[in-house]
Parts: sequence; C-alpha cells; structure tokens
Amino acid sequence: MEFVILTGLSGAGKTNALHAMEDIGYYCVDNLPPLLLETFYDLCDNSADSRMKKVAVVADTRSGEMFTEISNVIAAARQSGKHFKILFLDAKPDVLLIRFKETRRKHPLIGEITSGSVEDAVELECELMKGVKAMADYVIDTTYTKPNELKERVTTLFTANAGDTMLVTCISFGYKYGIPPEADFVFDVRCLPNPFYIKELKTLTGLDEAVRSYILGFDVTGQFMAKLTEYLDYTLSLYKEEGKSELVIGIGCTGGKHRSVTVARLLNAHFADNGHKSAIHHRDIWKA
Repeated sequence: MEFVILTGLSGAGKTNALHAMEDIGYYCVDNLPPLLLETFYDLCDNSADSRMKKVAVVADTRSGEMFTEISNVIAAARQSGKHFKILFLDAKPDVLLIRFKETRRKHPLIGEITSGSVEDAVELECELMKGVKAMADYVIDTTYTKPNELKERVTTLFTANAGDTMLVTCISFGYKYGIPPEADFVFDVRCLPNPFYIKELKTLTGLDEAVRSYILGFDVTGQFMAKLTEYLDYTLSLYKEEGKSELVIGIGCTGGKHRSVTVARLLNAHFADNGHKSAIHHRDIWKA
C-alpha cells in the first residue's frame, strides 16, 4: 500500500498538491484529524478495494488542538511498522501573507491569536510545524513555484514506483533570487564562463543549444563536471543506502538562466543514464 501524509503551511499549496495526487490515481482525503491517521491507515491496509491501496491524506492545523499530537502520532505509527511517506509544503512567511491577502481567506489559526494578525498566525503555524517538517520525507518550498510547476513536481515524486527508489531532483536557480530552502546540496557555478556577456546569447537560456555549446566549449566546464559528478555519484550511493527518499541538488548562477540551467540539465541526464530516478526544475529561468 502507498500511503502519503500531505501537510505543511497554510497557503503553501496543499490543495493543488492534493489535486495532483488525485490526478495520478490516489484516493484523497482532506483535513483528516491526526488522531485518526493510524485508524484510517489500518482501514485502507485491510480493505479489499484496490482503490484504497494508493491513499493521500491532508493533515494540518485546521484540526485545531488535535494537530499538536501529529508528531507523536507519526512517531508511534512508524515505530509500529506502518509504512508511509510525508510530503511537507513550505513557503516564506512574507509570500504566505501576500497569498492570504490576495485570496482574502481566513488563516486557520487566526482565532488563536489575540492580536488577530495574519502575520502572527503565520508565525505561530511555522512554530507548530517544525516537528512534523523535521520528520518529512519530502519538503517542497513553493515560494517561487507556480501551481503547474508544483503539480509537475508532485506528479514526479509519486508516479509509479516512486517509493521504491530515491529521487534526485536538480533545481537551477539564480542567487539574486535566493537559495532554494529545500536543497540538500547547493553548488555555485558562477565560476564557469558566462554567456550573459555574449550579445547573441544574452537573451537565450540554458535550454538553447547555442548556450549549452558555449559553456561546454571551455575545458574548465568539462573538468568541473567531472569532479562534480564523481562527488555526487559517491554521495548518492551513501544516501540511497541510508534510505533517503529524495535528494535535492541546487545549482546556482547569478540569474538562474544560463550556467545553472545548463549544469542542472547535464546532471539530470547523468543521473538518468546511471539508473537514478531523476527530475529537474528551473526555478528562475523565466524571471526578468
């Protein structure tokens, strides 16, 4: 049975993620109280209905005081031998505030805050979520992620056999927009030749062959990639033995359009060619 607990911060995209899981065949339940997680797990596990063998449930702070028990419930469930994955959706507080203002939705913890401030409610939720976030198998930061990009990321995580092997996700990004918070490793490729200063290449991206050829035309790029892949191949084997579900590798250049995209594509192809389940996300490629 595949059982996924979807949780995270309010406004981080749990509804979109749940819709993505429903689209790939998961039986989905929203807003399940944490104290019912084990009971519902057992019901699904013992069910003869094949539809109950791929299940995703959302458990979050909408359940009020009951949510404070979620870390204990998860720890007890794992100790008893239950097998499941936890997907945690995160985002920067300032972005969450903007999203709440745009949608004019009520924050689930607003009643717990004497000030009535959404900002204070977001801060409280971040604090309450620390424990379950630390237990998560997958953490996706949606600060800079569009709904369709989140759907693609979730779909990649939970497609057939996704739980049988570690997923290696390469994220290209621009340092001017900040480091991806979910990255396990971050590599700076600003040391490589920059196509930005070539008139014909400036407006292109690392998805274009001309940019790729330019960057790969320097010996330093080949040397850099050889050492980087050697290190990552060794490291990946250790994390895989440990049982890690996803390894997120951030590749950064100044703007996230040329060098980082090219190197992320090279790494993604390398991992796929070597039998790893791999995915790629260009976070900042289309930003001005």
